[in-house]
Amino acid sequence: MRRLSLFLVLLLIGQVSAIGIVEFCPDPYLSGDPDEYLVLQGTGSLDGIVISDGEGGFRFPAGTAIPGTLVIARDGTAYRQTHGKNPDFEVYDSGPSIPDVVRSGNFQLSNSGDQLLLYENNRLVQEVEWPRDVAARQGQVHFREGDFWDPRVLMIGQSRFAPAVFTGVDGVAFASPDCSREIFEDAVKAAGESILISVYEFTSLRMAHDLIDAQSRGVEVQVLLEGGPVGGISDEEQAVISILTERGIPVSIMVSDDQVHAPYRFNHAKFMVIDSAMVMVTSENFKENGFPEPGLSGNRGWGVVLEDPGVAGYFEKVFSYDAGGAWAIPAAGTGGGTGELFRRAYRAEFTPVRFSNATVIPVIAPDTSLLVEDLIARAETSIDIEQAYITNQSDGSFNPFLACAVEAARSGVRVRILLDSYSYNTEDEEDNDELAAVLNNLARREQIPLEARCADLAGNNLEKIHNKGVVVDRKKVLISSINWNTNSPTFNREAGVIIDHPGVGDYFSRIFEDDWEAGEADRGVPGPDLQKMGIAAAVVGMLILLWVWRRKRVWRR
Repeated sequence: MRRLSLFLVLLLIGQVSAIGIVEFCPDPYLSGDPDEYLVLQGTGSLDGIVISDGEGGFRFPAGTAIPGTLVIARDGTAYRQTHGKNPDFEVYDSGPSIPDVVRSGNFQLSNSGDQLLLYENNRLVQEVEWPRDVAARQGQVHFREGDFWDPRVLMIGQSRFAPAVFTGVDGVAFASPDCSREIFEDAVKAAGESILISVYEFTSLRMAHDLIDAQSRGVEVQVLLEGGPVGGISDEEQAVISILTERGIPVSIMVSDDQVHAPYRFNHAKFMVIDSAMVMVTSENFKENGFPEPGLSGNRGWGVVLEDPGVAGYFEKVFSYDAGGAWAIPAAGTGGGTGELFRRAYRAEFTPVRFSNATVIPVIAPDTSLLVEDLIARAETSIDIEQAYITNQSDGSFNPFLACAVEAARSGVRVRILLDSYSYNTEDEEDNDELAAVLNNLARREQIPLEARCADLAGNNLEKIHNKGVVVDRKKVLISSINWNTNSPTFNREAGVIIDHPGVGDYFSRIFEDDWEAGEADRGVPGPDLQKMGIAAAVVGMLILLWVWRRKRVWRR
């Protein structure tokens, strides 16, 4: 009898288990939005459940149960065209293969403003309204985590990789231009089975020939590039695509066209997975200024090779997702120029450093880019930031990553920010030099340990600062492709890692320090120069002592 009572209680719990709307997309890309959809989550019977937008609505066929999640699309065939699979139900009949809900009235979600209402046995149990609860944007999928809608912007087709932590990771840290080329060559030579590359731009013929050499050894090589980089695919990249494809290496580009909409504005990642066991992550594109020949100048960039199957497997899944979508199409190179700019001679200062037993957290944008804010917010003593540029929000407020750094300085953490000074990052009215002045003036007003500089490129014989790196407490390092603007962490595909290891932290701290000391401080509105004031005070003091001494001598006479 007790067992029967327990069974009845559990049955009742199952029947009243919370059922709610956890995802919806009212403004997809197809004309007329036939592929709009919503997702219900819960378990138990759907008898008594009604969904409405205030004008029309639907219920489910009698006896329908929800096993966890259900996808309901307005037009199932259109949904399949966008997502590559059928929904569980459709509102309007598009064919016999997809079951229909029981519709009442016209159910079509408005793009700019509407509502979704969920009733259970005629009782309103959930309501979501836009733009009150979520921001209206074409292509955005609104989703719920806990009590909050849209913890991040999620666009149709974007991946949903979760944060992951890997311990006991070995690897090699390196810097450009000092030693990036030799690390790339060593990594490619170590490949025995496969090489997967996802990179924004690939223009180095020398690096392309390294891949061809690997393929000739029987290594399977695949390359994914951005199909519409700023300025278009260059002649140099066309030449690389041609030589790779002619040798049988598949090269894909991520594009949007009339048939498919790419999930990311740019594939801006820069990583290479080798034999499903090793991954190279860097701030640099596969170009001669990111991976220059030894003895030649180039960009300042950071990179790391991680020798761990778990980390490599994580990045391999990212590559497979991005290269496996309908937005990735075969690239067709058209030949093109192979000329390269003259590069200055360069004396390398930093050699690669091997480390072991590190903790590594992948940072994939836009999926887990908030980990960057978390890294900065947890700083205890120091934050060193080296960036190509930082762009603030359109309303004038600080970039979210920068805002976290400023708050850290307000709590007593020493924050140093080094920005590129190449012409295109300093010639406009609101770019790196103006931002450095704003930050330094803020530091003076609030008396906080914050300083910003624009790098002295000539002093360090660098072409430009292309880095996107952060060192926290001299032991945690962010190496990534993520620029500090609105687009990069929110709409681009980006890739990076956070490495927790004192040796790695020390290595990149020393590189930062070298760049910083060559940096040119932009002090904004002049404030009191304490050093000069001290010297002046000392001089005045000496003059006073001299005057007193002479007075004493006169009196004694």
